[in-house]
Amino acid sequence: MSSLFVKGAQLEKVFTGAVFSEGPASDRNGHVLFTDCSENLIYSFDETSEETSIWSSNSAHANGMNFDSQGRLVVCCDGKNYPSNSQGGAHAVRRYEKDGSITTLAESFNGKKLNGPNDLCFDKEGRIYFTDPRYGDKSDIEQEVMAVYCIDLDGTLTRVIEDLESPNGILISKDNQSLFLVDHNPDLGGARTLVKYKSNSKGHWIKDRVLLDFGTDYGMDGMVFDDDENIYVTGGSGETGGVHIVSSFGEPKGFIPTPEVPGNCTFSGENLDYLYICASTSLYRIKLHAKGLLTWS
Repeated sequence: MSSLFVKGAQLEKVFTGAVFSEGPASDRNGHVLFTDCSENLIYSFDETSEETSIWSSNSAHANGMNFDSQGRLVVCCDGKNYPSNSQGGAHAVRRYEKDGSITTLAESFNGKKLNGPNDLCFDKEGRIYFTDPRYGDKSDIEQEVMAVYCIDLDGTLTRVIEDLESPNGILISKDNQSLFLVDHNPDLGGARTLVKYKSNSKGHWIKDRVLLDFGTDYGMDGMVFDDDENIYVTGGSGETGGVHIVSSFGEPKGFIPTPEVPGNCTFSGENLDYLYICASTSLYRIKLHAKGLLTWS
């Protein structure tokens, strides 16, 4: 387990002041962008100056996000209304283009609004897989299930998984054959699992195994791969709160405790060997021996 960790490396707080930081995404130019969904903000942390600035003050309540292979930021926007903001989230997946415009990639399925896109990943061809749960107010939900969708290269939207209670974090393997999904249902007795799906001969996603089960503990949220496809998944609270590291087969690899409830993580730095962790009000980082696996890397 110790091979992932640099001797003496400590978790470092590099920003604080968010309501609930989420969705860290590393560009290729030394910035880590992250969201504060309820406050409608996207922040940018500059790894050179170590200063944080507001990247967008009207994010349509962005949550999870990632940069695609062309360096464009793709974001999942929540769908619920917030007391501090009369305008609800965009309940959409949107892409920030190089010319400054914004393209809506998905906002409805079968003529009904999406629940509240939460997190996303890209397969090796560039298709976008995203989760669509709804946390909090559910009074205006139009979809009959909380599901996982795929945006194909031609823009076609397909529902690909609908047997989870509340899908959240998502990753896809380098060979496109395995999907990893966090099922985080905060209701009493709800699922708090990390589930692996396999693609069958017909291209359908079939549940393969549960890699982690948090039982009645606070569930898991966002996650990222390293180059060996180990999974770094945020989850737990108190003594169990932090980044839980497992192989793509569920073998334990390590644990990084965080002083606040963790929400999501990504790799960044010149060698992609710094793990950045969004945890409640703050952004943290720690240097590792591992190297991150990002779409553009």
